[in-house]
Amino acid sequence: MEQFHEEETLGKAYDSRLMRRLLRYAKPYWKLISVTIVLLLIISVTDLARPYLVKVAIDDHIMGANQPYVEVDASFDHPSIVTVQGMRLLRSDRLESEGNTAGYQLVKERGRHYLRSTLDGALIDLTSEEVRELRAWDTQRIVKLGVLLFVILTVGFVLSYVQVYLLSLTGQRIIFDIRQQIYDHMQSLSLSFFDRNPVGRLVTRVTNDTENLQEMYTDVLINLFRDIFMVLGIIIVMFRMNTMLAWVSLATLPLIVALTAVFRIKAREAYRETRVRLARINANFAESIAGMRLIQIFNQQKRKFKEFDEINKDHYGASMRELRVYAIFRPAMELVYSLAMAILIWFGGGRLLAGALEFGVLFAFISYLEQFFRPINALTEKYNIMQASMASAERIFMILDEETAVVEAAEPVALGEVKGKIEFKNVWFAYVEDEWVLRDVSFTVEPGQTVAFVGATGAGKTTIMNLLTRFYDIQKGQILIDGKDIKTLSKEELRRNVGLVMQDVFMFSGTIVENINLNNEEIDLARIEWVAKYVNANQFIENLPLQYQEPVMERGATLSAGQRQLLAFARALAYDPAILILDEATANIDTETEALIQDALPKLLADRTSLVVAHRLSTIQNADNIIVLHKGKIREMGTHQELLAQRGLYYNLFLLQYKDDFKEVAGQ
Repeated sequence: MEQFHEEETLGKAYDSRLMRRLLRYAKPYWKLISVTIVLLLIISVTDLARPYLVKVAIDDHIMGANQPYVEVDASFDHPSIVTVQGMRLLRSDRLESEGNTAGYQLVKERGRHYLRSTLDGALIDLTSEEVRELRAWDTQRIVKLGVLLFVILTVGFVLSYVQVYLLSLTGQRIIFDIRQQIYDHMQSLSLSFFDRNPVGRLVTRVTNDTENLQEMYTDVLINLFRDIFMVLGIIIVMFRMNTMLAWVSLATLPLIVALTAVFRIKAREAYRETRVRLARINANFAESIAGMRLIQIFNQQKRKFKEFDEINKDHYGASMRELRVYAIFRPAMELVYSLAMAILIWFGGGRLLAGALEFGVLFAFISYLEQFFRPINALTEKYNIMQASMASAERIFMILDEETAVVEAAEPVALGEVKGKIEFKNVWFAYVEDEWVLRDVSFTVEPGQTVAFVGATGAGKTTIMNLLTRFYDIQKGQILIDGKDIKTLSKEELRRNVGLVMQDVFMFSGTIVENINLNNEEIDLARIEWVAKYVNANQFIENLPLQYQEPVMERGATLSAGQRQLLAFARALAYDPAILILDEATANIDTETEALIQDALPKLLADRTSLVVAHRLSTIQNADNIIVLHKGKIREMGTHQELLAQRGLYYNLFLLQYKDDFKEVAGQ
């Protein structure tokens, strides 16, 4: 059901509900984000300033050499007035009023420079020094503009560095918070959630899906402001420079909108199809790896390869369809850009040749048009990131919205000093609704007693242990510890007083010490060494090169099953729980280690209430009470000898395990 729901959400490139939830994670960092946006605004201004400065340099100072010079009298003042051969000359375009139209044009003939009169065409010969003097003011302005442009580029570079750093820092902090929340929430969920969700899927949520969100926060969300600033800034600057040319430059805008709309629809469909087929590949591949031993023993390699090949081809086809959508959009945008550029050059070039437009203005428009199309061309990548982010957000929130099936009491009752009396009263439980695993189970364990549970696989033995620790909650009945309903207790306090040793002992990566005290600093090395010796674990620990500091690989891969079991006993004893659960803790071990465990068990069970699930009946013959379960119900209850005398289910189980020595063991 969850996979179907995920596939449905993959089609949404933007979901306002999800976006609002994602923005809440950014709220604590609004100051950093605000600084980043302000920096983006300044950077956008520096980007917009560059073509404009080049335009000023071209039109006002480089191409300005073609402007005629006008002689002005001594009463006129202007910083660019130059005195040449007794004449005070000023470029005509710098005159504020239309006065004297007579002037001089700077020309070059046969390698020499002259001032040609616009009235009679007379030539005034100029020396190289006079030419430099005539152009000195323009040269100085070009140098100043060059320095200003360099300063703007440097400032833009520095601000871009700061902006990228702050943006990455903010994104990393947000993703850190999301990962922390996911991990913390998953720890609070009941085991029923982990029963329904494979480990690989949950790991993907915490790793890949959160990384997708980081790309959205950094590459899309914040940079979206930059794109908006740039596009609006370009439009404003173009209209202020030349309204007619601005309309010409934006002539292809309707075509851009239409192409983007088509791309959005097609890309969404292609992305959804690809992701669905990728999910099928992952599922098939994970299943094949997990079942590789079975595949090889039954020679199913060819059939499984053919099955994978078909799924892989479907994914390949979907990927190619997605690739075609993206491959068409970007070249189409390049074509529209080329069309817009051609229209601009055609119209602007004609106006330039007619003398109605300055060259620098046309150059600036060409630069701005390229900047205008840059964010549009990047739309494909951002749209893809947004789709992946929305899908990842949906999957992450599916976990965060999962409510634990084992609800903490609003006002927990204090358990106090635990004596260890356990009562099951008419308990009914089902992992799946109406498929009862326990049916009306009732029994009492007195403080300090050892009670064993036996029965066929699926009888409900382990389920009882899971219910006592509140890994699951019962549907009917009541479970009491020292007369207090466990649903009214704090889960933390309950589990602090209940120790659990399972058949499949889990070891963490670390050292022997860390796997015994589980990084509880209150349990010092002296106590660890004592408990290890007490349960006979010291015999193999002291033979290790680093003894208690010996590294333990993932899941205890370098330790035998028996060694892991002894460490589990030491771990349980180190925490000194009032109630101890041994869930088939003596199964699947070698004879030598079993002897050590058999010696350790009485020590472990002494002075505490103990519940033992065992397949080996030899380990529970001294139990104070043995409960026989069958199909979720208690069928027999009593001591070892009492149950043998009843010649019922327990008798048959015992007979199966010890049929050769039955007469001797049973005393018959």
